[in-house]
Amino acid sequence: MKIQTKSKKVNKAWMHQQATDPWVRLARKEGYRARAAYKLREIDERLHLFKPGQVVVDLGSTPGAWSQYARRQLAPEGAAVGALDGQLVALDLLPMEHIEGVNFLQGDFREEAVLAQLNEVVQGRGVDVVMSDMAPNLSGIASADAARISLLVELAVDFAVQHLKKDGVLVAKVFHGEGYAQLVALFREHFRSVKVIKPKASRDQSTETYLVGLGLR
Repeated sequence: MKIQTKSKKVNKAWMHQQATDPWVRLARKEGYRARAAYKLREIDERLHLFKPGQVVVDLGSTPGAWSQYARRQLAPEGAAVGALDGQLVALDLLPMEHIEGVNFLQGDFREEAVLAQLNEVVQGRGVDVVMSDMAPNLSGIASADAARISLLVELAVDFAVQHLKKDGVLVAKVFHGEGYAQLVALFREHFRSVKVIKPKASRDQSTETYLVGLGLR
């Protein structure tokens, strides 16, 4: 009974936070599926990641806010529908509602068969931007969670190293805590420039931040 009461309190707190969150309200107004679009927008406005004609891969794409944002950057005049100048491939373990012009693959990024399918869709074209908002289900055990987070980031880096163009970009979500310094070092090992960005749209209490690798070594 106590657990149920606590759960109700947590749900009410979350609902209140969603209802009063200015980024959530803005996302609804501008047609984005999640407030996460504004995290990517801030990173893009600072570093100018997207240009028409690019090949972009979105790892951990569901519900699709990052793909929506990238799609508008590849479309004439930022259109949410219609012509798309470039190729946008999205991948997630969970299903994602269709976005016009986005090639969505459902599967586990850690599986070789899924990676092979992704490689097939890219068709050997050099990728301009790899973006990863992937995050594992957290257990609450710090060491285990850190290992899961690190694995996903390492996989994103490995994919980026194999598929990015020489001047390509990787944007990946990481969390401060155990293993963070090693992930920064991994980025610096593979990229000529590394930026650490905590977008304003990230919740203050969240330890998430974003590493951006610019240009392969």
